[in-house]
Amino acid sequence: MPKVYLRTFGCQMNERDSEQVAQMFVERGFTVTPQADDADVVLLNTCSVRDQAEQKAIGNMNHLGKFRRRNPRMVFGMMGCMAQSRGAQLLEEAPHLDLVAGTQKYHRVVDHCVEIMRAKEEAEMDDLRRPIIDVGEEEGSQNTIRDHVDKDYGVSEFVSIMQGCNMKCTFCIVPHTRGPERARPIAEIVDECRHLADRGVREVTLLGQIVNLYGRHEFPKVDGKSPFVQLLEAVHEIEGIRRIRFTSPHPIGYKEDVVAAFTYLPKLVDHVHFPMQSGSDRVLKRMHRPYKAARFLEICERMREARPGIAISTDIIVGFPGETDEDYLETKKAVEAVQFDQAFVFRYSPRKDTPAAEMEDQVPERVKEERNQDLLALVDSIVERKNHAQVGTVQEVLCEGPSRYNKARLSGRTRTNRIVVFDGDPGRLAGELLDIRIVESSGHTLYGDPVLHPAPDALVGA
Repeated sequence: MPKVYLRTFGCQMNERDSEQVAQMFVERGFTVTPQADDADVVLLNTCSVRDQAEQKAIGNMNHLGKFRRRNPRMVFGMMGCMAQSRGAQLLEEAPHLDLVAGTQKYHRVVDHCVEIMRAKEEAEMDDLRRPIIDVGEEEGSQNTIRDHVDKDYGVSEFVSIMQGCNMKCTFCIVPHTRGPERARPIAEIVDECRHLADRGVREVTLLGQIVNLYGRHEFPKVDGKSPFVQLLEAVHEIEGIRRIRFTSPHPIGYKEDVVAAFTYLPKLVDHVHFPMQSGSDRVLKRMHRPYKAARFLEICERMREARPGIAISTDIIVGFPGETDEDYLETKKAVEAVQFDQAFVFRYSPRKDTPAAEMEDQVPERVKEERNQDLLALVDSIVERKNHAQVGTVQEVLCEGPSRYNKARLSGRTRTNRIVVFDGDPGRLAGELLDIRIVESSGHTLYGDPVLHPAPDALVGA
């Protein structure tokens, strides 16, 4: 039985795409192996958002190429955003590549690999390589990401609801690598979520580049509700689904109906990931982000009014071209005003073929790093304080199974997306919503004890 090794770089959408590819390999008789040297097919799913991710993927692929000496018929491939943006150029940087598959071609990857394997079986040893480059657009490709790999404790799953982005932020390569917005039909997404619920999944995360703009070009409003809210309501009706998350939204997609959904859809968790990018209006304009900092803060306030106690996480870029000390201080001021529950801070990384890469006033790397470390320190202090405030409280936690770092213990997430580690039997508790009393906070992780409730019979006559 042939084996495939698959490694993923980048975002949750890449993780979801990789899962689809893995499932298609399994359906064709392959087994998935965690060992690259044991594989017949080696694939990397790549990210282009930052240069570091690209360099890491190239370095990893060239390192893996040493296995070709042991097995000349091994197939090497790169797929995803970096494959889409660089195409045949990747053959110059990783000469042993057999396959380069773009973001609209995940459903073709297995066929291409099988074709290459057959060609190598038939070819002479000095004519093994016939690389396939497949990065063209394909209509309907957004509808091909719908299958899931069976997991021991698959209680929380990602569901891709759309592909692409029309926003064209000046720092971002995603519109080039993922193409324009394309939405899946609501009925298909609901069927996928219902199937997951039947398999024991209790939480779904709806994925899209600009998730709260889902379906705005394909589907009409109904009773004043956007297609995204219609989708939220439909998934909310699925028996067995206990929690709904979504990522990543955009400020322009937070219309009244989206905010209002948090007042009447209790399965929506008490957490939103809401990218701010900068707190400076001048920098936001250069980023081509069509809102001002005050508008971002207003939406955060409205979300907290709609769902008291909601946690807000964000993405922030420091060192964007032309960012002055005053601009950076505006970002710090916004972070202090919102008091984010988590923030992912990134140094600006020039991406080829994006307007920001050609802008004047590029910020020196030294300044980027100083601002990055300074803002991280502020964010960490806020997060640690907020996490410490959880000690002594009882939180609803969805048990996801054994802890990632200590298999003898369990872990799960609160409704506010905080990780909690506790003791228990994974076979009995995985997939259950538990009340956990928080007893300790350490960095970004909480520790707690399950709250024991009396059996229903014990309450009779109490």
